[in-house]
Amino acid sequence: MVMELKKVDKYRYLISKTGDMRTDGLIYADEKMLSHILSDKSNEQVSNVACLPGIVGKSLAMPDIHWGYGFPIGGVAGFDINTGIISPGGIGYDINCGVRLLRTNLKKEDITKKMSELIYALFSNIPSGVGSTGKLKLTRDEVKQVLEYGAKWAIKRGFGSQQDLKHTEEEGCLEGASSEKISPRAIERGREQLGSLGAGNHFLEIQVVEEIYDSSVANVFGLQSGQVTILIHTGSRGLGYQICDDYIQILQNAIRKYNLKLPDRQLVCAPIESQEGKEYYQSMCCAANYAWANRQIITHWVRETLTTVLNKSISDLGLEVIYDVAHNIGKFEEHIVNNQKRKIFVHRKGATRAFPQNHSAIPEDYRAVGQPVLVPGTMGTESYVLVGTEQAMKETWGSTCHGAGRMMSRTKISKSVSGNAVINQLDNKGIVVKSDSLKTIAEEAPEAYKDVNLVVEVVHGAEISKKVAKLKPLGVIKG
Repeated sequence: MVMELKKVDKYRYLISKTGDMRTDGLIYADEKMLSHILSDKSNEQVSNVACLPGIVGKSLAMPDIHWGYGFPIGGVAGFDINTGIISPGGIGYDINCGVRLLRTNLKKEDITKKMSELIYALFSNIPSGVGSTGKLKLTRDEVKQVLEYGAKWAIKRGFGSQQDLKHTEEEGCLEGASSEKISPRAIERGREQLGSLGAGNHFLEIQVVEEIYDSSVANVFGLQSGQVTILIHTGSRGLGYQICDDYIQILQNAIRKYNLKLPDRQLVCAPIESQEGKEYYQSMCCAANYAWANRQIITHWVRETLTTVLNKSISDLGLEVIYDVAHNIGKFEEHIVNNQKRKIFVHRKGATRAFPQNHSAIPEDYRAVGQPVLVPGTMGTESYVLVGTEQAMKETWGSTCHGAGRMMSRTKISKSVSGNAVINQLDNKGIVVKSDSLKTIAEEAPEAYKDVNLVVEVVHGAEISKKVAKLKPLGVIKG
């Protein structure tokens, strides 16, 4: 399929409908990003998604776009619930990989002398790394309870408060989960990993608010310059991976059964209303709930660690959840399609929900300004807090970017930089880093990713989310 990227404006590039495409593709990008997008061929994946049955609106991609399984990472697509499909490749292997941001009552100077001790204590108290297991050992029945109730299960067990739920997307529990649809292998993988970061690009970071762009919105979110924050980035661990892998195999039969014509076998899918589609959705909800419980438990252990190391009470420290957002998920949502309000199914893979002010799905105390959007940087680079907009609702089903976006494979970056070199580089910036793997540190070097500042400038300029604050890292733990 021959395709051209046509510049619409400074931040938008159109792939016109051609061949088997049922709609246009639209990529949000800066001109500097185009060479990588074209060499990466993730633009071809945008076109492939546009060929899927029942797609409504355009096949979309955020500026952190890069090659993924089936859908590009950074891909967003909405589907008619009667004629459309649901695809594991449109949600990702790490179901509900997401980000949670905590605000504190601390200033940078309050923790400068304790930074190394804090990072090492967090690393000791919060399990991380490849195949890492949490401190909880659940029975199979307990895992099923987590899958059904998500962060609500964690709160009931004493890992936090109801206020945490109010500031979590879907209040930490996506309705529709059915643990009966989960394989024994997925359940088994979930038994020992709850409350763990995992590896790869997952991290926990202590940060400071370096710059405020919109003071009125920042005040509503409880952010101010010089304030210490904590960012938690992780997902559904091996359980979510297993669910995705299981259903990629199961849905291979659905392609033949429903005579689905696909431009790429990795776009394996099923009609939303089919039995197979419904069961994948129920399973995906389970993994999403596991991830919210996971971040909730890690939050509890963060609070425990800081109170111990700093010898302060929770009321002194703050440590309140600003927000928790998913960026690998599928949702049934109401949107305006062809001037009519309709329920559609939205795939967000490496993309963040960005609902505007007055939307009923966001916390009441944020509705006057809009939904917080959390965009983590790479190890050693800035992260951002943004806010959702009406423009996002009109153009992207209320979606925006999710991070920096990888530019180099883990194998390639590991050949050009060592873990020790990255540690020294971060140390020179005053950033403490702790991991049990120099290999992971090398693989996650900042050079492996796009410039998060540029990614954020694109979504801000396109007005699909607006900048509120920039956060600078002080210390980070990696798997």
